[in-house]
Amino acid sequence: MLIPEWSTRPCPIIGMLHAPPLPGSPEYRGDFATVRHLVLRDAETLLAGGVDGLMLENYGDSPFYPYRVPAVTVAAMTALATDVRWRFDVPLGINVLRNDGQSALAVALASGASFIRVNVLCGTRVADQGILNAIAHDLLRDRANLRADSIRIWADVDVKHSAALAERELKDEVRDLIDRGKCDAVIVSGSATGQPIDLATLRNVKAAADTTPVIIGSGATAETVRQLAPFASGMIVGTSLKQDGLASNPVDLYRVKRVVEAVNQID
Repeated sequence: MLIPEWSTRPCPIIGMLHAPPLPGSPEYRGDFATVRHLVLRDAETLLAGGVDGLMLENYGDSPFYPYRVPAVTVAAMTALATDVRWRFDVPLGINVLRNDGQSALAVALASGASFIRVNVLCGTRVADQGILNAIAHDLLRDRANLRADSIRIWADVDVKHSAALAERELKDEVRDLIDRGKCDAVIVSGSATGQPIDLATLRNVKAAADTTPVIIGSGATAETVRQLAPFASGMIVGTSLKQDGLASNPVDLYRVKRVVEAVNQID
């Protein structure tokens, strides 16, 4: 298990908190109190269903900045993350889209979060934001300077909603993330939010990662967790836990319990 104290389960579940549009984003409705209420409501439902941890993401802020987000986004994410940590004593992760790992680190440090997700830690990807470049060189120095080594970096390989600028062997990308990008865990996802993972790809990443934890980053459902769990140290689950299976909808308690029960049945 990635963090043993999280759970007695063989594969802990991290439930997604998809934040609605935040201040400064095109679809923000001018009511931060409602944003806070919706995030806390989803957190409460996820934990009532039995998940082991949470991850907060500025999901509603599209179109996303390719790199650094403005100060108002960092302030809003910090406020929400602090609210979650004050109310719920569980591990929390931070993802600042599209690739602002430095702001995610700052939010995590201020709020007491345990880890961050970075979409492009090493290499280059082409996405709807344009070309996304590696940030490991800045992020790792920031973490060291802030004395925040306890905040773990979970890095995507072949991240969803993007394409490679130049093709490389998947195993080489995994090793670069670990050996040169210094990540603490490797995330594997499908092609887009909620899309299933290719099992062969997952197996290859697990083999290349060796002892470094591998995290499922999308597509896990009550029907697939048994198949995925042997190759993962944890699962980030979002879309399949929402009403009607839509990422923008509220969390559905019944769906959460189904996934948790499926994981509990794994030997």
